[in-house]
Amino acid sequence: MSRIDNTFAQLREQNKSALITFVTAGDPGLDVTVPLMHALVEAGADILELGIPFSDPMADGPVIQQASERALSAGVGTADVMELVRTFREHNKTTPIVLMGYLNPIEIIGYEQFAAAAGDAGADGIIVVDLPPEEGVDLNPELRKYGIDRVFLLAPTSTPQRVSLICEQAHGFIYYVALRGVTGASNLDLAEVESRIEDIKIQSNLPVGVGFGIDGPAAAAVVARFADAVIVGSALVRIIADNQGDARTLIDKAAAFVSELSRAVKQAREGTV
Repeated sequence: MSRIDNTFAQLREQNKSALITFVTAGDPGLDVTVPLMHALVEAGADILELGIPFSDPMADGPVIQQASERALSAGVGTADVMELVRTFREHNKTTPIVLMGYLNPIEIIGYEQFAAAAGDAGADGIIVVDLPPEEGVDLNPELRKYGIDRVFLLAPTSTPQRVSLICEQAHGFIYYVALRGVTGASNLDLAEVESRIEDIKIQSNLPVGVGFGIDGPAAAAVVARFADAVIVGSALVRIIADNQGDARTLIDKAAAFVSELSRAVKQAREGTV
């Protein structure tokens, strides 16, 4: 059983949702990321989503775009991201890590080389934002060869045909984008999100996580009542941006925020069967 599968299985037994936190690797510097990752796990993150810095992150809003810019300005590349994962694994063998990025850096490295590097470093999954399922026939087998789950995005605008196709190809979990827009947007229609999650679960036994627009414990708690995972990115990255000049303060404030999120997520289903 993979780390992702094991994490969701344990939480399912406890009738709890997972908390997935996103940060960009190397933001604001390489020396901050691994201590931050450990602090987030200690604060209650169940799965870590680690962004690969990219110059044109089209699915991301300004907050995460700027995080990529800070990391790139610090000289962070894909090889550095793999090394960060490897270093994290020296002291944490169990928390799943899902990489999140875009196709261009993967193509530059080569599909097999990238998958091998990710697997060897200790990554468990990857979200490739701009690679649709119809065009993943070359990459997907390489990822599976090295034990990397391909996590797909579904959106409010996804057609029934697209939902079916992704349910057939996905591994690990399915990431439902709660908004029509980029990361960090607001105005969640949680009733619509819950209805869409129910539709997806009719076609797939995989866990379904919900992200985009979850900005604090209150929204996280509502989503945790019906989703298998709550995914928080921009709100956490904003804390990093606001405290980038002081690594200790940055880590402490990020961990405090995640602790609040974790408490809200884990208590959301108390009293339910």
